This record gives sequence, structure tokens and C-alpha cells, in this order.
Amino acid sequence: MGHMRTMRTVITTAWWRTALVTLSLMGVGLSSVRAEAPKNQLQIKGSDTMVNLAQAWAEAYMAADPQASISVTGGGSGTGIAALIAGTCDLASASRKMTPKEIASASATGAPPQEWTVALDGLAVVVHPSNPIKRLTIEQLAKIFTGTIHNWKEVGGKDAQIILLSREVNSGTHVYFKEHVLASLKDGGPKEFAPEALLLPSSQAIADEVAQNSTAIGYYGMGYLNPKNAVVAVAKTAADPYVTPSEETVRSGSYPISRPLFFYSRGTPQGAVKAFLDFVMSPEGQAVVRKVDFVPVKG
Repeated sequence: MGHMRTMRTVITTAWWRTALVTLSLMGVGLSSVRAEAPKNQLQIKGSDTMVNLAQAWAEAYMAADPQASISVTGGGSGTGIAALIAGTCDLASASRKMTPKEIASASATGAPPQEWTVALDGLAVVVHPSNPIKRLTIEQLAKIFTGTIHNWKEVGGKDAQIILLSREVNSGTHVYFKEHVLASLKDGGPKEFAPEALLLPSSQAIADEVAQNSTAIGYYGMGYLNPKNAVVAVAKTAADPYVTPSEETVRSGSYPISRPLFFYSRGTPQGAVKAFLDFVMSPEGQAVVRKVDFVPVKG
């Protein structure tokens, strides 16, 4: 009996040793897998103008690096910048520059923001294809969107009330149009959007509304141009040429409502953030810009 108990003890001890070695090796294997296959997770938030562009970059980057995981959301430039300051996103996409107050708030967290100009854009002014008005000056646009001009006949069109479509106040596109079009009025007139302007949540919403409203006028990034909207040629003054947004006119600056598009990072980009930004600025990344109808910074 003592011999049998000794044999059982030896067998049991051997089994536990084998099990412990197996579990230990499994642990090493699992940790090795985790170490060898990290997820390069990035959160990008901000500009609705840039959301399709940022998504296209993300898809191209993830196709090249299957271990990368990039989430892209809109909400407006201000929303993205607020998220960057709060540390809830890795990159903020913005169709306007950060304000001094925003930069100070971000710097106070110990991560001064870095700015990257990643693409160029022309703000397209659009009307319904049936609208006979196909060209306007900056001054006429300012008077239309501030409500000084109310009827299309005042600029040579039909006798119909103008329906104003704008992005909401948190949009970088809204801010840029206000600062570069409305603020251009030199006659002491209003520099704010007319109270009757409809503030829509996205560029696509403006495109959709213009497509079904024959008296509407709106604006958005040129990447949203489509056959159901007619683009209006814009001139700095009545004596200047009327120009439509295109890669050539935006790059040259001859289109009066051209602007840069930005990414902002928290401090100096490192790791996955740096790798993604390097891709965005590479020839491959800049080719994506052209594919979604914006203007590359390079090439």
C-alpha cells in the first residue's frame, strides 16, 4: 500500500509539473503574441469638411498596415480641437486655425499642439442648377449671407426670396466663411450671418438641401461638389475675373475663397501618430487627397 501511495504521489506531482510548464508556456506564447501584434489605434476627430478625406487616409493606411486601427469622426473643427485639448483624440482635423485661446488651453495640459497643413481646399458657393445666377462677387456674397440682399432679383436673378444655408457655428467652414467673406464688407454693414440663415449640421446636408431647393444658396468644401449642385464663379471685385474652385485655381490662389486644411497633434507626434502623419504627407497620402477632390499640398 505504501508503495502504491508513493507511485500516486510521483504521478500526481509529475502531472502538476507538466501542467504548470504547459500553462507557463501558454502564457509566454500569449504575451509574445500581444507583444508582436500591437494595435496601432488612433482616434481622429473634427472637421466635417475633412471627414471623408480623413476616412480615405485611414482606409489607405490600414490597408498597408493591417495591425493599425483608426477611427474617424466629424462634429466640426471646434469639436475636434476640444477633444484634442481634453486628450480624448490623437489628432484633431480642422478647416481653420486653432485660436490663441485654444492653443493656450492645449499648452496648459503639458502638450502644446503642433499644426500640420495636410491639404488645400476651395470653399465652393453653390445654388440649384435651375438658378440663372452663375457668378457673384465677394461683396455680393457678403451682402447675401448677412441678409442685406434678400431677393435674387437684386443680383440679376428671378424675383424670389433667397434661402440661406450655412454650416453651424462650431464648424471651421462657418468660421472661415465669416472671417473671409462676411468680414470683407467695408461699408460698416453687419459681419454676422443673417438670423434667417439655416444652420445645417454638415456639408452633405447643405448639398442635399441645395439639390431640392431652387432658391437656396450654400457653401462647402469643394470635395462635396456634385452634379445636383451648380457651382458659382466668384470674383474679388466686379473688375476681377470670376473663378470657380479647382486644383489649379486653389493652388495658385486665384480662387478668392481658398484655404488650408489642418491636422493638430498633442505635442510632438510619436509612434503611431507620427507614422500616420508621415503617410499623410507622403506621395501616396497626397495622392489620396486628389482622389477625394481636394488639393494636395505636395505634387
